Amino acid sequence: MAADKIELSSEKARPAFVGRIGFEITREVAYGACRYSPSPPIDHPLVGSRLHKIQRSPLRIDGITPDACSLIVKYVADSRSTLLSLCVVSKQFQSAAERSLYNTLHLRGYDHTITVCDLLARTPRLAMLVIALSIYEQEEDSDDEEPEDYDPPEEYWQALCEALRRTTRLRFLNLYVTDGGQAECAWILDGCTFQLRTFHSDLAWDQHLASFLSRQTRLSDLFLADFREPEAASDPDSTSHARAPISSPGYLPKLALLECTFSEAAVALVPDRPVVRVKTCFTHSKLEEKREELRGIVGALRRSKKRPRALDIADSSYTADFSLELLAALTADGFFCGDLRYIGTLVLPVDGRQRLEFYGLLMRLPQLRCIEVDVSEWDPPPTHAAALRAVTYEVRLYCPTVVTIVFVYEFERHLVRVVGGLAVYDDEDAVAENLWREV
Repeated sequence: MAADKIELSSEKARPAFVGRIGFEITREVAYGACRYSPSPPIDHPLVGSRLHKIQRSPLRIDGITPDACSLIVKYVADSRSTLLSLCVVSKQFQSAAERSLYNTLHLRGYDHTITVCDLLARTPRLAMLVIALSIYEQEEDSDDEEPEDYDPPEEYWQALCEALRRTTRLRFLNLYVTDGGQAECAWILDGCTFQLRTFHSDLAWDQHLASFLSRQTRLSDLFLADFREPEAASDPDSTSHARAPISSPGYLPKLALLECTFSEAAVALVPDRPVVRVKTCFTHSKLEEKREELRGIVGALRRSKKRPRALDIADSSYTADFSLELLAALTADGFFCGDLRYIGTLVLPVDGRQRLEFYGLLMRLPQLRCIEVDVSEWDPPPTHAAALRAVTYEVRLYCPTVVTIVFVYEFERHLVRVVGGLAVYDDEDAVAENLWREV
């Protein structure tokens, strides 16, 4: 997420504190509340899963400017317990520390989420500080698996709804709250007034979600786990929730990045919008149906207001023949050739002639920087670092602009980068997963 987090400065790059406040005084101030605070009547839910209690410290600090308070908070931003202590040092420190505490929230588990959401719902001053919010159903690194029929408490969805209505300055929202079940709970977004830049959600597609997106005029990054093609409504009341149909120019006018496992989402949401990055998946498995689906995707991409820079289309069954068809369709005219920098996932053919045809099509993409290729059919598999480097050098003989290659073997990714003319193996799978967003 691209939220505006306050990051801890490194030792070498720590900024000088303004005025007469030196490092020793700063350290004294930052940790003073920890030493002077006795036992605690004030409850705060944001440190771990348990409530921490603190009491206003008798330490008084006068003459510190707001800029100095912000720099001190930045110095200790990695310690939430210290930030909580700074909240009771003075009003200036409280303001700076609360901005750091509530700027970005990651909530996991039902109980902790309900506690924090209740706090935000009844404290609008704190809710307005939240810029980035991520909500996950499961606890992080939990060893205990919940029963399959376990449902969230009744107050869980209502707490989410009330908190979201109060976070009026929210810009980045991740909702992973259905645990793959895709429950129709998008009604929690009804009445929200914030304008998002990024929205990632696993909620089921319904009229509530469609209506919410119709109000997002600044949204540029969208991930959907579910999508259903809009149907012509015979009942006028059935579309009463939506302000504008998906095909209207005012529906997601700033959308630039789209990720959805349903290709129908790309066909519906890419045209007439400035979409430059798309990640989707072929829905059909039969060849003729897949060809028809490919024509729909290519046609939608041609209607985008901007040329695509990254295109990642997954498939349930990868074949060299269909990969060549996909490349040929994309490079048939100059619309895709001009700016395309990332393309995947394509089968790297084993047959020599097919591989030369593959390279010939790639040579039509002068801006290509990264490709993702499937090598599951190769025998022996080129998963050793030396083999991956050798294949990388072969690709660059024909496409010297390519500096990053993601090799996929049996759904396992191997990343090779070209640095200073040398192919360097990188085993970080998380980096390879998001390259299409960055290249």
